[in-house]
Amino acid sequence: MQEFGYINKYKMIRFENVYKSFGEREILKGINLIIVPNKTTVIFGVSGGGKSTIIKHIVGLLKPDSGKIFINNFDITLATDREMRELRKKIGFLFQSGALFDSMNVFDNIAFPMREHLDVSKKQLEYSIYSSLELVGLKPDEIINLFPHELSGGMRKRVGLARTIVMKPAIILYDEPTSGLDPVSSNLITDMIRTLQHELRVTSVLISHDIAESFKSGDYFAMLFEGKIIDYGNEYFFKSSLSPVIRQFLSGSSRGPIKFR
Repeated sequence: MQEFGYINKYKMIRFENVYKSFGEREILKGINLIIVPNKTTVIFGVSGGGKSTIIKHIVGLLKPDSGKIFINNFDITLATDREMRELRKKIGFLFQSGALFDSMNVFDNIAFPMREHLDVSKKQLEYSIYSSLELVGLKPDEIINLFPHELSGGMRKRVGLARTIVMKPAIILYDEPTSGLDPVSSNLITDMIRTLQHELRVTSVLISHDIAESFKSGDYFAMLFEGKIIDYGNEYFFKSSLSPVIRQFLSGSSRGPIKFR
C-alpha cells in the first residue's frame, strides 16, 4: 500500500480494522482505509464484494461488527442516534437510481432535505435549489416543474446530484453514479463529479464498475478484494501495480473469477 506523508496528518475519513458480516457471510474482513480530504477516492472491486457496504458504513446506514470508523477524528461507531442525524446533514449520498420521489416535481425533490432539516425562507429555498441545478449543468426554468418520469436517465442523475449538494455537504458518496447511462451521459456525470469536487472542495467517495470513467473522476483508488483493501494509491501507482488481482481487474479479463495467482 502506498503511503502519503500528509494523509496521516489531515485525515477526513478513516477505517480501522472494520469487520462486517450478514448472517454467516463475512463481507468486510478487516478494512483499513484512509479517505483523503477534499479529493475523490474510487473504490474498485467485484460485484457483491462489499463496496456498497463500505459507503453505507460511512453514512451510518450500517454499523460494523467490530473496528472503528472516524470522520474528522470522531468515532461514528460510538455515535448516538442524535449525533448520527446531525452528521448525516454533512454527508450527501447519490444512489444508483438517483432515488427521486416519483410523486414530486424537480423543485420539491430538491427542496425535500432542506424542508426536513432546515428552517429557511421561501426565497432562500428557491435560491439554493436554482443554484444547485445550475451547478450540475441544468437550466432550472426548463425543468423545475417536471416530474422524474419526464426526465432522461442522465437528467435524473443530475437532479439527484443537485438534491445531494443543496445541503452543502462536506462529504459526497456516489454509488455507481454512471450505472445504466449511455456513454455521453456517463461522461457528463463524470465531468460533474470533478467540477463539484473542485468547486465545493468536498471529500468524495465513489464506487463504480466503469473503470475508464472512474479514472477520469478519481484522485485516489482502492482495490477491495476478498473483504480487504489490498492496495491503494494515485492513478499512476494503481495502474503500475504488479498485483495480479489489480492487473486482471483493469484488463477486464473474462478468464474466470479474479483470484491470487
